[in-house]
Amino acid sequence: MAMVQNRLNPNQQMQKKQEQSTTYEVNGLQVTLTPQIVKNYLVSGDKERVTIQEVAMFINLCKFSGLNPWLKEAYCIKYGSEPATMVVGKEAFQKRAENHPAFDGCESGIMIMHPEVGEIEYRKGSFRLPEEMIIGGWAEVWRKDRTHSTRIEVAFEEYAGRKKDGSLNGQWSKKPGTMIRKVALVQALREAFPNSFGGMYSAEEQGAVEPEFTTVPDVIEQPDQTTEAPADMPTAEPAYGTPNAQTALFDE
Repeated sequence: MAMVQNRLNPNQQMQKKQEQSTTYEVNGLQVTLTPQIVKNYLVSGDKERVTIQEVAMFINLCKFSGLNPWLKEAYCIKYGSEPATMVVGKEAFQKRAENHPAFDGCESGIMIMHPEVGEIEYRKGSFRLPEEMIIGGWAEVWRKDRTHSTRIEVAFEEYAGRKKDGSLNGQWSKKPGTMIRKVALVQALREAFPNSFGGMYSAEEQGAVEPEFTTVPDVIEQPDQTTEAPADMPTAEPAYGTPNAQTALFDE
């Protein structure tokens, strides 16, 4: 007698995918993510428009790159019908670099054009006078196991985020030096440590800005407190031994 397979209807399949979870370890914490948790708390912008495939890509970015999105190490940004942007926070780059045994420091800054003399000034940090024109950013990274440094220079016009009318948008208009300096530093770190940062890009490189989340689970930063998180909020606690077996996303 032929066996009759019970197949889920499309709504049931979608609900099953929303409930599936992925658990992984980051710096002694177990992070558990589900598609519903990501949509509710970790998507910046039009979270209702994000697709299940985009959510899956974000979860896998976090899992395989060892990023904790609750600590602002990774972001999923979605606006309108444009594809979601998956980015990594600058601090995540810096923390990972500092933990690398070969890391030997870095410097970064901005490039200022002085048109009256036709010279470019390489300045550390991002300070500038209002009338000074930023044309780019630079960064230099040193490794203990190399005889030469990795230096990157990037053009401001190549990365500056702009509105449809051509004017600078958001933080690019308020903090142009800070933004272009971030781009240069992230690129220098990625080139100096390709095995640590391959496939990881900052928001500024993608024409976006790191969002500021207001909903962050206190249990991650203060695991001993008794305040209850929402029912679908992930738990994060010190991991002892090997993490539990992980559920593959969207297995049928």
